[in-house]
Amino acid sequence: MRQKVLLLHGWGGSDYPHWQSWLAGEIAKDYGKVSFLRFSDVEHPKLSLWSQELQAELKDFKPDIVITHSLANTLWFHLCNQKLLHEIEKLYLVAPPSMHCDMEELQEFFPLQIPNQLYAKQAKLITSTNDPYMTQKEANELQKKLDIPMEIIENAGHINSESGFGVWEWMLKEIYT
Repeated sequence: MRQKVLLLHGWGGSDYPHWQSWLAGEIAKDYGKVSFLRFSDVEHPKLSLWSQELQAELKDFKPDIVITHSLANTLWFHLCNQKLLHEIEKLYLVAPPSMHCDMEELQEFFPLQIPNQLYAKQAKLITSTNDPYMTQKEANELQKKLDIPMEIIENAGHINSESGFGVWEWMLKEIYT
């Protein structure tokens, strides 16, 4: 794979056996270019710190493809709203939380306005019918406002290792197309 892939985890990280960890290994073992950024203090995320870390990684790594999971979607939206991004080729927004999340540990990330521009030539929203952090109704509303295609996975929970997503062949194939 010639394209550079940046993986961005959410709250708590995406350590093995999470699909992002697996995907990073699959790309690397094929001599692909991948960055699996680990944000500071994954259990107590700070919007300003995560934003600085992401901006630095974008500047240094210059990815073609960005794959966000969970809270990293929210972080991406903040940077979009602040117009702090350059356009990439592909963006995958996997299992974003509700735009009105009220979890105390994440309060500085919310509420959040849905961005008008995603800074990607192609983007896809990937959701689950039973995600505990975003209802399917909210996912449909987000998809409509973003005006991008959506892949809905039946009963996939938060699309993480707890819901059986350690190996995710579909995502590997998707980024190679």
